[in-house]
Amino acid sequence: MVFCIAMIHAGIGGALFAFLLWSLPGAIGMYALSLGIQKIPDKLPSIVYALLSGMNASTVGIIALAAVQLAEKAIKDRITRILVIFGACAGLCYNALWYFPVLIAIGGAATVIWDVWLHQKIGKMKAGYAAKRRRARNEAGDAEETTTTQNIPPAEELQVRRPEAVKRKAHAGSSTDRIVPDEEDAGPSRSQDRRSTEATAEATPVTDTRTHNISIKLGVSLIVGFLLSFIVVMVVRGTVNARGLVFDLFANMYLAGTIIFGGGPVVIPLLRSYVVDPGWVSPRDFLLGLAIIQAFPGPNFNFSVYLGALTLASTNVPTIFGALLAFLGIFAPGIILAVGVQSIWQVVRTKAWVLSLLRGINAAAVGLVFTAVYRLWEIGYLTPESSNGKSLAGEPWWVVVAALTYAETAWFNVPPAIAILLGAVLGLAWYGAVGS
Repeated sequence: MVFCIAMIHAGIGGALFAFLLWSLPGAIGMYALSLGIQKIPDKLPSIVYALLSGMNASTVGIIALAAVQLAEKAIKDRITRILVIFGACAGLCYNALWYFPVLIAIGGAATVIWDVWLHQKIGKMKAGYAAKRRRARNEAGDAEETTTTQNIPPAEELQVRRPEAVKRKAHAGSSTDRIVPDEEDAGPSRSQDRRSTEATAEATPVTDTRTHNISIKLGVSLIVGFLLSFIVVMVVRGTVNARGLVFDLFANMYLAGTIIFGGGPVVIPLLRSYVVDPGWVSPRDFLLGLAIIQAFPGPNFNFSVYLGALTLASTNVPTIFGALLAFLGIFAPGIILAVGVQSIWQVVRTKAWVLSLLRGINAAAVGLVFTAVYRLWEIGYLTPESSNGKSLAGEPWWVVVAALTYAETAWFNVPPAIAILLGAVLGLAWYGAVGS
Protein backbone atom coordinates (compact mmCIF):
# COMPACT_ATOMS: atom_id res chain seq x y z
CA MET A 1 0.00 0.00 0.00
CA VAL A 2 2.83 2.39 0.87
CA PHE A 3 4.52 1.59 -2.43
CA CYS A 4 1.30 2.25 -4.38
CA ILE A 5 0.96 5.71 -2.79
CA ALA A 6 4.61 6.46 -3.58
CA MET A 7 4.03 5.36 -7.18
CA ILE A 8 1.11 7.74 -7.58
CA HIS A 9 2.71 10.81 -6.03
CA ALA A 10 6.45 10.40 -6.76
CA GLY A 11 6.44 9.11 -10.31
CA ILE A 12 7.22 5.72 -11.79
CA GLY A 13 11.00 5.99 -11.96
CA GLY A 14 11.48 7.33 -8.45
CA ALA A 15 9.01 4.86 -6.95
CA LEU A 16 10.67 1.87 -8.65
CA PHE A 17 14.07 2.98 -7.41
CA ALA A 18 12.70 3.41 -3.88
CA PHE A 19 11.04 -0.01 -4.14
CA LEU A 20 14.34 -1.69 -5.04
CA LEU A 21 16.14 -0.01 -2.17
CA TRP A 22 13.32 -1.01 0.15
CA SER A 23 12.92 -4.64 -0.81
CA LEU A 24 16.18 -5.98 -2.28
CA PRO A 25 18.31 -6.14 0.91
CA GLY A 26 15.66 -8.17 2.72
CA ALA A 27 15.04 -10.36 -0.33
CA ILE A 28 18.75 -11.18 -0.64
CA GLY A 29 18.89 -11.97 3.07
CA MET A 30 15.89 -14.29 2.85
CA TYR A 31 17.42 -16.16 -0.07
CA ALA A 32 20.65 -16.60 1.86
CA LEU A 33 18.61 -17.90 4.80
CA SER A 34 16.92 -20.45 2.55
CA LEU A 35 20.31 -21.77 1.47
CA GLY A 36 21.23 -22.31 5.12
CA ILE A 37 17.90 -23.95 5.98
CA GLN A 38 18.39 -26.49 3.20
CA LYS A 39 21.52 -27.76 4.95
CA ILE A 40 20.10 -28.39 8.43
CA PRO A 41 18.79 -31.87 9.37
CA ASP A 42 15.14 -32.72 9.87
CA LYS A 43 15.57 -33.40 13.59
CA LEU A 44 17.07 -30.58 15.64
CA PRO A 45 18.26 -30.42 19.25
CA SER A 46 15.67 -29.42 21.85
CA ILE A 47 17.45 -26.15 22.57
CA VAL A 48 16.93 -25.07 18.95
CA TYR A 49 13.18 -25.64 19.21
CA ALA A 50 13.11 -23.56 22.40
CA LEU A 51 14.93 -20.74 20.62
CA LEU A 52 12.54 -20.90 17.66
CA SER A 53 9.50 -20.94 19.95
CA GLY A 54 10.77 -17.79 21.67
CA MET A 55 11.22 -16.08 18.31
CA ASN A 56 7.75 -17.17 17.15
CA ALA A 57 6.15 -15.90 20.37
CA SER A 58 7.89 -12.54 19.84
CA THR A 59 6.61 -12.49 16.26
CA VAL A 60 3.05 -12.94 17.51
CA GLY A 61 3.50 -9.98 19.86
CA ILE A 62 4.83 -7.77 17.05
CA ILE A 63 2.02 -8.70 14.66
CA ALA A 64 -0.54 -8.11 17.42
CA LEU A 65 0.86 -4.60 17.86
CA ALA A 66 0.69 -4.06 14.10
CA ALA A 67 -2.97 -5.12 14.14
CA VAL A 68 -3.82 -2.62 16.88
CA GLN A 69 -1.97 0.24 15.18
CA LEU A 70 -3.52 -0.50 11.79
CA ALA A 71 -6.98 -0.65 13.37
CA GLU A 72 -6.49 2.79 14.94
CA LYS A 73 -5.73 4.21 11.49
CA ALA A 74 -8.43 2.30 9.61
CA ILE A 75 -11.31 3.09 11.98
CA LYS A 76 -12.81 6.38 10.82
CA ASP A 77 -16.44 5.92 11.89
CA ARG A 78 -18.85 3.27 13.13
CA ILE A 79 -19.10 1.37 9.86
CA THR A 80 -15.32 0.90 9.62
CA ARG A 81 -15.22 -0.17 13.27
CA ILE A 82 -17.86 -2.80 12.49
CA LEU A 83 -15.92 -3.99 9.43
CA VAL A 84 -12.68 -4.41 11.40
CA ILE A 85 -14.57 -6.58 13.90
CA PHE A 86 -16.29 -8.42 11.05
CA GLY A 87 -13.03 -9.20 9.26
CA ALA A 88 -11.40 -10.46 12.45
CA CYS A 89 -14.31 -12.64 13.58
CA ALA A 90 -15.11 -14.05 10.14
CA GLY A 91 -11.44 -14.86 9.51
CA LEU A 92 -11.25 -16.79 12.78
CA CYS A 93 -14.27 -18.95 11.98
CA TYR A 94 -13.18 -20.33 8.61
CA ASN A 95 -10.05 -20.69 6.48
CA ALA A 96 -9.89 -21.28 2.72
CA LEU A 97 -7.96 -19.94 -0.26
CA TRP A 98 -10.96 -18.02 -1.62
CA TYR A 99 -12.27 -16.84 1.74
CA PHE A 100 -10.06 -13.83 2.52
CA PRO A 101 -10.63 -11.99 -0.80
CA VAL A 102 -14.38 -12.52 -0.43
CA LEU A 103 -14.33 -10.94 3.04
CA ILE A 104 -12.36 -7.96 1.73
CA ALA A 105 -14.82 -7.50 -1.16
CA ILE A 106 -17.75 -7.62 1.27
CA GLY A 107 -16.10 -4.87 3.31
CA GLY A 108 -15.75 -2.61 0.27
CA ALA A 109 -19.35 -3.21 -0.84
CA ALA A 110 -20.64 -2.52 2.68
CA THR A 111 -19.11 0.96 2.88
CA VAL A 112 -20.32 1.87 -0.62
CA ILE A 113 -23.89 0.85 0.24
CA TRP A 114 -23.70 2.67 3.57
CA ASP A 115 -22.23 5.93 2.28
CA VAL A 116 -24.13 6.20 -0.99
CA TRP A 117 -27.60 5.05 0.05
CA LEU A 118 -28.23 3.61 3.51
CA HIS A 119 -26.65 6.37 5.61
CA GLN A 120 -28.68 9.08 3.84
CA LYS A 121 -31.89 7.07 4.15
CA ILE A 122 -31.38 6.52 7.88
CA GLY A 123 -30.51 10.21 8.28
CA LYS A 124 -33.77 11.23 6.62
CA MET A 125 -35.73 8.85 8.84
CA LYS A 126 -34.07 10.29 11.96
CA ALA A 127 -34.73 13.85 10.77
CA GLY A 128 -38.38 13.05 10.11
CA TYR A 129 -38.78 11.47 13.52
CA ALA A 130 -37.12 14.45 15.22
CA ALA A 131 -39.37 16.86 13.29
CA LYS A 132 -42.48 14.97 14.45
CA ARG A 133 -41.33 15.17 18.06
CA ARG A 134 -40.67 18.92 17.74
CA ARG A 135 -44.10 19.51 16.23
CA ALA A 136 -45.71 17.50 19.03
CA ARG A 137 -43.83 19.51 21.67
CA ASN A 138 -44.69 22.82 19.98
CA GLU A 139 -48.36 21.93 19.75
CA ALA A 140 -48.41 20.92 23.42
CA GLY A 141 -46.60 24.13 24.35
CA ASP A 142 -48.99 26.32 22.34
CA ALA A 143 -52.00 24.66 23.97
CA GLU A 144 -50.54 25.19 27.45
CA GLU A 145 -49.67 28.83 26.67
CA THR A 146 -53.21 29.52 25.42
CA THR A 147 -54.73 28.06 28.57
CA THR A 148 -52.41 30.08 30.79
CA THR A 149 -53.09 33.32 28.92
CA GLN A 150 -56.81 32.90 29.28
CA ASN A 151 -56.47 32.55 33.06
CA ILE A 152 -54.38 35.71 33.56
CA PRO A 153 -56.41 38.66 34.94
CA PRO A 154 -56.31 41.94 32.93
CA ALA A 155 -54.41 43.76 35.71
CA GLU A 156 -51.63 41.16 35.71
CA GLU A 157 -51.56 40.93 31.93
CA LEU A 158 -50.52 44.60 31.75
CA GLN A 159 -47.44 43.80 33.82
CA VAL A 160 -46.13 41.13 31.40
CA ARG A 161 -43.22 42.55 29.50
CA ARG A 162 -42.23 41.60 26.01
CA PRO A 163 -38.80 39.84 26.02
CA GLU A 164 -36.08 41.63 24.11
CA ALA A 165 -34.31 38.64 22.57
CA VAL A 166 -33.04 40.52 19.55
CA LYS A 167 -32.74 44.07 18.35
CA ARG A 168 -35.15 45.34 15.77
CA LYS A 169 -34.60 48.10 13.27
CA ALA A 170 -37.32 49.81 11.25
CA HIS A 171 -37.21 49.90 7.50
CA ALA A 172 -36.96 53.35 5.98
CA GLY A 173 -40.41 54.48 4.97
CA SER A 174 -42.08 51.37 6.37
CA SER A 175 -43.64 50.26 9.62
CA THR A 176 -42.26 46.74 9.26
CA ASP A 177 -39.37 45.78 11.57
CA ARG A 178 -36.54 43.40 10.77
CA ILE A 179 -34.16 41.44 12.96
CA VAL A 180 -30.50 42.60 12.91
CA PRO A 181 -27.39 41.14 14.61
CA ASP A 182 -26.44 42.28 18.07
CA GLU A 183 -23.17 43.68 16.70
CA GLU A 184 -23.89 46.01 13.81
CA ASP A 185 -20.21 46.17 12.91
CA ALA A 186 -20.04 42.44 12.14
CA GLY A 187 -20.19 43.09 8.39
CA PRO A 188 -16.76 44.78 7.99
CA SER A 189 -15.17 42.25 10.37
CA ARG A 190 -16.46 39.35 8.31
CA SER A 191 -15.21 40.97 5.12
CA GLN A 192 -11.74 41.32 6.62
CA ASP A 193 -11.76 37.66 7.73
CA ARG A 194 -12.82 36.59 4.27
CA ARG A 195 -10.06 38.63 2.61
CA SER A 196 -7.52 37.15 5.06
CA THR A 197 -8.67 33.61 4.31
CA GLU A 198 -8.45 34.19 0.55
CA ALA A 199 -4.95 35.63 0.90
CA THR A 200 -3.85 32.61 2.94
CA ALA A 201 -5.31 30.23 0.35
CA GLU A 202 -3.44 32.04 -2.43
CA ALA A 203 -0.17 31.86 -0.49
CA THR A 204 -0.51 28.10 0.16
CA PRO A 205 1.43 26.13 -2.49
CA VAL A 206 -0.53 23.54 -4.47
CA THR A 207 1.09 20.11 -4.78
CA ASP A 208 1.77 19.07 -8.34
CA THR A 209 0.25 15.62 -8.83
CA ARG A 210 0.04 15.64 -12.64
CA THR A 211 3.66 15.99 -13.77
CA HIS A 212 4.49 12.28 -13.53
CA ASN A 213 1.18 10.94 -14.81
CA ILE A 214 1.25 8.47 -17.66
CA SER A 215 -1.39 8.52 -20.37
CA ILE A 216 -4.83 7.13 -19.61
CA LYS A 217 -4.62 4.87 -22.65
CA LEU A 218 -1.41 3.25 -21.40
CA GLY A 219 -2.74 2.95 -17.85
CA VAL A 220 -5.96 1.27 -18.95
CA SER A 221 -3.99 -1.06 -21.23
CA LEU A 222 -1.82 -2.14 -18.29
CA ILE A 223 -4.86 -2.83 -16.10
CA VAL A 224 -6.66 -4.79 -18.83
CA GLY A 225 -3.51 -6.74 -19.66
CA PHE A 226 -3.00 -7.65 -16.02
CA LEU A 227 -6.61 -8.81 -15.64
CA LEU A 228 -6.30 -10.99 -18.73
CA SER A 229 -3.06 -12.52 -17.49
CA PHE A 230 -4.61 -13.18 -14.09
CA ILE A 231 -7.60 -14.94 -15.68
CA VAL A 232 -5.33 -17.09 -17.86
CA VAL A 233 -3.11 -18.10 -14.92
CA MET A 234 -6.09 -18.96 -12.72
CA VAL A 235 -7.86 -20.94 -15.47
CA VAL A 236 -4.73 -23.01 -16.14
CA ARG A 237 -4.21 -23.46 -12.39
CA GLY A 238 -7.72 -24.81 -11.93
CA THR A 239 -8.20 -26.92 -15.07
CA VAL A 240 -4.88 -28.25 -16.41
CA ASN A 241 -3.65 -31.34 -14.57
CA ALA A 242 -0.25 -31.64 -16.29
CA ARG A 243 1.19 -28.62 -14.49
CA GLY A 244 4.69 -28.40 -13.13
CA LEU A 245 5.72 -27.30 -9.68
CA VAL A 246 7.31 -24.17 -11.15
CA PHE A 247 4.00 -23.00 -12.62
CA ASP A 248 2.08 -23.80 -9.43
CA LEU A 249 4.56 -21.78 -7.38
CA PHE A 250 4.22 -18.76 -9.64
CA ALA A 251 0.41 -19.09 -9.79
CA ASN A 252 0.05 -19.22 -6.00
CA MET A 253 2.31 -16.21 -5.50
CA TYR A 254 0.53 -14.32 -8.30
CA LEU A 255 -2.80 -15.03 -6.64
CA ALA A 256 -1.51 -13.95 -3.22
CA GLY A 257 -0.10 -10.70 -4.62
CA THR A 258 -3.41 -9.92 -6.33
CA ILE A 259 -5.98 -10.59 -3.64
CA ILE A 260 -4.13 -9.30 -0.57
CA PHE A 261 -4.95 -5.65 0.08
CA GLY A 262 -2.68 -3.92 2.57
CA GLY A 263 0.06 -6.56 2.58
CA GLY A 264 1.99 -6.98 5.81
CA PRO A 265 0.85 -9.65 8.28
CA VAL A 266 -2.29 -10.42 6.26
CA VAL A 267 -0.24 -12.33 3.70
CA ILE A 268 1.37 -14.68 6.24
CA PRO A 269 -1.51 -17.14 6.87
CA LEU A 270 -2.34 -17.06 3.16
CA LEU A 271 1.23 -17.98 2.18
CA ARG A 272 1.17 -20.78 4.72
CA SER A 273 -1.91 -22.22 3.02
CA TYR A 274 -0.26 -21.89 -0.39
CA VAL A 275 3.09 -23.56 0.37
CA VAL A 276 2.75 -25.63 3.57
CA ASP A 277 -0.59 -27.31 2.89
CA PRO A 278 0.60 -28.71 -0.50
CA GLY A 279 3.73 -30.05 1.23
CA TRP A 280 6.23 -27.80 -0.56
CA VAL A 281 7.69 -26.34 2.65
CA SER A 282 7.66 -27.97 6.08
CA PRO A 283 5.84 -26.17 8.92
CA ARG A 284 9.08 -25.97 10.88
CA ASP A 285 10.96 -24.24 8.04
CA PHE A 286 8.01 -21.90 7.48
CA LEU A 287 7.99 -20.83 11.14
CA LEU A 288 11.76 -20.44 11.20
CA GLY A 289 11.71 -18.11 8.21
CA LEU A 290 8.73 -16.21 9.59
CA ALA A 291 10.51 -15.52 12.87
CA ILE A 292 13.70 -14.34 11.19
CA ILE A 293 12.07 -12.14 8.55
CA GLN A 294 10.79 -9.85 11.30
CA ALA A 295 14.42 -8.86 11.92
CA PHE A 296 15.12 -8.25 8.21
CA PRO A 297 14.58 -4.95 6.38
CA GLY A 298 11.87 -4.61 3.77
CA PRO A 299 8.28 -5.84 3.46
CA ASN A 300 6.83 -9.16 4.61
CA PHE A 301 6.33 -10.00 0.93
CA ASN A 302 10.06 -10.81 0.87
CA PHE A 303 9.06 -13.96 2.72
CA SER A 304 8.01 -15.30 -0.70
CA VAL A 305 11.68 -15.35 -1.79
CA TYR A 306 12.51 -17.70 1.06
CA LEU A 307 9.50 -19.91 0.36
CA GLY A 308 10.12 -20.00 -3.40
CA ALA A 309 13.70 -21.15 -2.93
CA LEU A 310 12.70 -23.89 -0.48
CA THR A 311 9.88 -25.04 -2.77
CA LEU A 312 12.30 -25.86 -5.60
CA ALA A 313 15.04 -27.20 -3.31
CA SER A 314 13.87 -30.78 -3.90
CA THR A 315 13.87 -30.43 -7.70
CA ASN A 316 16.56 -30.08 -10.35
CA VAL A 317 15.62 -26.44 -10.93
CA PRO A 318 18.06 -23.97 -9.32
CA THR A 319 16.67 -22.45 -6.14
CA ILE A 320 17.56 -18.94 -7.30
CA PHE A 321 14.99 -19.40 -10.06
CA GLY A 322 12.30 -20.25 -7.50
CA ALA A 323 13.25 -17.20 -5.43
CA LEU A 324 13.04 -14.86 -8.45
CA LEU A 325 9.80 -16.44 -9.64
CA ALA A 326 8.15 -16.02 -6.24
CA PHE A 327 9.46 -12.44 -5.94
CA LEU A 328 8.06 -11.54 -9.35
CA GLY A 329 4.76 -13.31 -8.78
CA ILE A 330 3.91 -11.63 -5.49
CA PHE A 331 5.16 -8.10 -6.32
CA ALA A 332 4.11 -7.79 -9.99
CA PRO A 333 0.34 -7.36 -9.40
CA GLY A 334 0.79 -4.41 -7.05
CA ILE A 335 3.33 -2.69 -9.30
CA ILE A 336 1.29 -3.11 -12.49
CA LEU A 337 -1.95 -1.95 -10.88
CA ALA A 338 -0.23 1.02 -9.22
CA VAL A 339 1.19 2.20 -12.55
CA GLY A 340 -2.11 1.63 -14.36
CA VAL A 341 -4.25 3.36 -11.75
CA GLN A 342 -1.89 6.35 -11.69
CA SER A 343 -3.21 7.52 -15.06
CA ILE A 344 -6.83 7.64 -13.90
CA TRP A 345 -6.32 8.40 -10.22
CA GLN A 346 -6.83 12.16 -10.64
CA VAL A 347 -10.36 11.45 -11.89
CA VAL A 348 -11.17 8.37 -9.83
CA ARG A 349 -10.23 9.89 -6.48
CA THR A 350 -12.97 12.52 -6.85
CA LYS A 351 -15.64 9.80 -6.91
CA ALA A 352 -17.24 9.35 -3.52
CA TRP A 353 -18.02 5.69 -4.09
CA VAL A 354 -14.37 4.92 -4.90
CA LEU A 355 -13.18 6.44 -1.63
CA SER A 356 -15.91 4.54 0.20
CA LEU A 357 -14.87 1.30 -1.48
CA LEU A 358 -11.22 1.72 -0.48
CA ARG A 359 -12.19 2.62 3.08
CA GLY A 360 -14.21 -0.56 3.48
CA ILE A 361 -11.61 -2.78 1.84
CA ASN A 362 -8.92 -1.40 4.12
CA ALA A 363 -11.04 -1.90 7.25
CA ALA A 364 -11.85 -5.52 6.41
CA ALA A 365 -8.19 -6.23 5.55
CA VAL A 366 -7.09 -4.81 8.91
CA GLY A 367 -9.52 -7.17 10.61
CA LEU A 368 -7.75 -10.07 8.92
CA VAL A 369 -4.49 -9.03 10.60
CA PHE A 370 -6.07 -10.08 13.90
CA THR A 371 -6.82 -13.40 12.22
CA ALA A 372 -3.13 -13.72 11.37
CA VAL A 373 -2.28 -13.24 15.05
CA TYR A 374 -4.57 -16.12 15.98
CA ARG A 375 -3.28 -18.44 13.21
CA LEU A 376 0.33 -17.89 14.23
CA TRP A 377 -0.53 -18.24 17.90
CA GLU A 378 -1.89 -21.71 17.21
CA ILE A 379 1.32 -22.99 15.53
CA GLY A 380 4.09 -21.06 17.29
CA TYR A 381 5.22 -23.59 19.91
CA LEU A 382 7.74 -26.07 18.51
CA THR A 383 9.05 -29.22 20.15
CA PRO A 384 10.99 -32.25 18.84
CA GLU A 385 7.75 -34.26 19.08
CA SER A 386 5.56 -31.64 17.32
CA SER A 387 7.66 -29.78 14.79
CA ASN A 388 4.47 -28.81 12.94
CA GLY A 389 3.73 -26.41 15.76
CA LYS A 390 1.11 -26.19 18.47
CA SER A 391 -0.58 -23.41 20.44
CA LEU A 392 1.58 -21.04 22.46
CA ALA A 393 -1.01 -21.39 25.21
CA GLY A 394 0.36 -24.88 25.84
CA GLU A 395 3.25 -23.28 27.76
CA PRO A 396 2.51 -20.08 29.78
CA TRP A 397 6.07 -18.85 29.28
CA TRP A 398 5.43 -18.23 25.56
CA VAL A 399 2.37 -16.14 26.47
CA VAL A 400 4.67 -14.06 28.68
CA VAL A 401 7.18 -13.67 25.84
CA ALA A 402 4.45 -12.50 23.42
CA ALA A 403 3.08 -10.01 25.96
CA LEU A 404 6.55 -8.66 26.78
CA THR A 405 7.34 -8.20 23.09
CA TYR A 406 4.10 -6.29 22.57
CA ALA A 407 4.78 -4.05 25.56
CA GLU A 408 8.44 -3.30 24.86
CA THR A 409 7.71 -2.49 21.20
CA ALA A 410 4.59 -0.40 21.84
CA TRP A 411 5.58 1.43 25.02
CA PHE A 412 9.38 1.47 25.02
CA ASN A 413 10.03 1.80 21.26
CA VAL A 414 12.20 -1.31 21.09
CA PRO A 415 12.91 -2.08 17.38
CA PRO A 416 11.28 -5.30 16.13
CA ALA A 417 14.65 -6.86 15.30
CA ILE A 418 15.85 -6.36 18.89
CA ALA A 419 12.52 -7.65 20.22
CA ILE A 420 12.90 -10.85 18.17
CA LEU A 421 16.41 -11.38 19.53
CA LEU A 422 15.15 -10.84 23.09
CA GLY A 423 12.47 -13.45 22.39
CA ALA A 424 15.17 -15.90 21.33
CA VAL A 425 17.09 -15.19 24.55
CA LEU A 426 13.94 -15.78 26.59
CA GLY A 427 13.44 -19.05 24.74
CA LEU A 428 16.92 -20.17 25.70
CA ALA A 429 16.25 -19.09 29.28
CA TRP A 430 13.13 -21.25 29.33
CA TYR A 431 15.12 -24.21 28.05
CA GLY A 432 17.73 -23.70 30.74
CA ALA A 433 15.08 -23.65 33.47
CA VAL A 434 12.59 -26.23 32.21
CA GLY A 435 13.58 -27.98 29.03
CA SER A 436 16.98 -29.40 29.97
